[in-house]
Amino acid sequence: MSSAPPPPAPPSRSSNPEAPPRVVRPPPRRPPRARGPPPWAERRPSVSVDYDRGRRTARVEVDGVGADALPSRHRQRVEGSRWQRDWKVSQVAARVLALPPADAHAVDAVLNCWAGRFARRNFPLLIREITFTGSLQHAVHVFRWMKNQENYCARNDIYGMMIRLHARHNLIDQARGLFFEMQEWRCTPDADIFNSLIHVHARAGQWRWAINIMDDMLRAAIPPSRTTYNNVINACGAAGNWKKSLELCKKMTRNGVGPDLITHNIVLSALKNGFQYSKAIAYFEMMKGANITPDTFTLNIVIHCLVKVGQYGEAIEILNSMRDKRTQCPPDVVTYTSIMHSYYVCGQVDNCKAVFDMMIAEGVKPNTVSYNALLGAYASHGMHTEALRVFKLLKQNGLRPDVVSYTTLLNAYGRSGQPEKAREAFNEMRKNSCKPNKISYNALIDAYGSAGMLKEGISLLHEMEKDGIPPDVVSISTLLTACGRCRQITKIGTVLEAAKCRGIELNIVAYNSGIGSYLSFGDYEKALELYASMMASNVNPDSVTYNILISGLCKLGKYAESLKFFEDMVDLRIPLTKEVYSSLICSYVKQGKLTEAESTFSSMKESGCFPDVLTYTAMIQAYSDDGSWRSAWDLFKEMEGNAIQPDAIICSALMEALNNGSQHERVLQLMEFMKEKCIPLNQKAYFEIIASCSMLGDWETASEIVEYLDSSLSSISVGTLNHLLNFLGKCGKTESMMKLFYKMVNSCSVLGLSTYTVLLRNLLAVGKWRKYIEVLQWMEDAGVRPTLYMYQSVLPYMWRDNSMDYVTLMQEKINALREKIT
Repeated sequence: MSSAPPPPAPPSRSSNPEAPPRVVRPPPRRPPRARGPPPWAERRPSVSVDYDRGRRTARVEVDGVGADALPSRHRQRVEGSRWQRDWKVSQVAARVLALPPADAHAVDAVLNCWAGRFARRNFPLLIREITFTGSLQHAVHVFRWMKNQENYCARNDIYGMMIRLHARHNLIDQARGLFFEMQEWRCTPDADIFNSLIHVHARAGQWRWAINIMDDMLRAAIPPSRTTYNNVINACGAAGNWKKSLELCKKMTRNGVGPDLITHNIVLSALKNGFQYSKAIAYFEMMKGANITPDTFTLNIVIHCLVKVGQYGEAIEILNSMRDKRTQCPPDVVTYTSIMHSYYVCGQVDNCKAVFDMMIAEGVKPNTVSYNALLGAYASHGMHTEALRVFKLLKQNGLRPDVVSYTTLLNAYGRSGQPEKAREAFNEMRKNSCKPNKISYNALIDAYGSAGMLKEGISLLHEMEKDGIPPDVVSISTLLTACGRCRQITKIGTVLEAAKCRGIELNIVAYNSGIGSYLSFGDYEKALELYASMMASNVNPDSVTYNILISGLCKLGKYAESLKFFEDMVDLRIPLTKEVYSSLICSYVKQGKLTEAESTFSSMKESGCFPDVLTYTAMIQAYSDDGSWRSAWDLFKEMEGNAIQPDAIICSALMEALNNGSQHERVLQLMEFMKEKCIPLNQKAYFEIIASCSMLGDWETASEIVEYLDSSLSSISVGTLNHLLNFLGKCGKTESMMKLFYKMVNSCSVLGLSTYTVLLRNLLAVGKWRKYIEVLQWMEDAGVRPTLYMYQSVLPYMWRDNSMDYVTLMQEKINALREKIT
């Protein structure tokens, strides 16, 4: 049987050159099949409705490999047993998750009834469904059961899901153990597993482990991605190792993985956590030079750093630019809170409240930290009413006060001298299940100490210990300072003994508080003994210690000893502060050593310690005592040129120097300067101004002073007011004199014989004898007995006006007074 002839070959171009060329069309290309999980591994949403109960349930279903797709040997085992169930993977996961997490036997019982356990392809699906829920114990039980199955095969995806689940729960050691275990099962970790492991170490701040894992990644020939570098840099930054963060960022660039905005933000956070605020600001300038557009997170870090270095104006400028470019990087609650903190540090309470109101007006909901910042601003000034209003507003807006909120309210009451209110806030904190910490107790101790309730403050030490909070050195320092305020020298030894019994080692702050309290009582020996104890305990004194010693000894008149401590400070090479210089200058001034004071003042300016208002006050007082009004005036002008705001004390000292130098016109100029700068006049200033008016005969200025005396009349001595009364009377300004007298009576001042003598003498000088008799009657009503001379002095004026009724009355008073005398 012959085979069929082959089909004829197609004609070629060479055999038929005139035939047109044949076009061979390729077969149509099939569209590529979409890559993805097989249908049995897909997660499908499913909805069921129970019309009888009116319920609607949404869930995700995963079929998995069913019993009909099992190999024949396993399928026969399943079909022949009535205990085996052909559940879906999602059904098995639901049954496992419904069991108690600690009941491993119940989990094994459910899984042993599942026919799908004979298909190893179901294992990663089951682990995936359980890890999605985040149930760690259920996943561990299932994974342990899975490894005991005969058909189990270790896979990367299973270990990857388990490592990520442990990382989510911050179980670092367990995640690392799974990483080493998978390599023992000959599973090679991929980049995703390495990144997950690095991420969990980064969150825990274990930056050395993160770097070692990245090195293992490089040895495994897996190139680190940008995410890998970001995680490692974040690990170093969270631990405060900003140098390593910068080094890794440079290494990242050298390896061809360019940093993105997230990388720069992580580096900025590392610099912030490492307290390198100036470097963070410089890094931000480098980012702007590289045309990297920052986001809100970036600018929040920069604002925080600017506030820390005191560049408040630049921080506010960034806030304004964020508000202008709201679509690019809108300010959030962190932005506004940082700006509020800057105003709080500057003591600008009104601006802090303005930013808070702006935040609410622009639709940004404040959090607890924002409220705490506003609370702190009010508390720092002792504005307890406003602080309480903010505290109530915090609770009204659905936020729960934390320990910082309560502690700040405690400080507000403590600074305003209301320890009972502070105790109420402390008890409310406990009632609302907010456990006080050491800072809360120390704030309450300070509130009691500031109010002179030292006994209650000491009892809080025992209350702290009952609450499981051991007192610390801050508690002891607060009590030592309170001893000085309460003028109880015997309690200082009690507090020191309490610290010794509890094993609390005193630091430099505690020693300074104790030394200052002893010196406030004038107990120089005890202060020196505590100073020697500090040196024996290897606690090095600082500039505050020597300032306390020098200023305290100056107040006790021990100038030689104060100079000795200054020499010790210089020998120990402790930097001299402006407070120490000021105390030393005061010491020289009180000794009358003007030359030494001037030399110290010059050395202070040469060393870079800019004098403050206290230093200038001491020097002006020294020039006043020396009679050098010109030097005092020039020094005041120098202070004004250095933008140092003068106060009432330095102005009154300068007025005294000017009056001593017969520069009365300059005194009045200085008075106008104080009015312009809103500096209140004190008692000494009033006296010097009145003396200048008296010498110049300027009754108009004296009359103006009377008009403004209502608010400050109680703070002026009666002698100063008598001087003003006498000056107005001598100038013939009887109405102004009487107006001042009425104000003195209304201010509840105790007016004595000297005041009435001045008033009567000036009334009689202008011939107003009828008003004279009226004032005599006021004296008798006030319980001040007129003298015989006062009655006799008015008689000639009565005889001259032929007022015989008054003469008779006055003669009766004279006779009655003579009888009492005899």
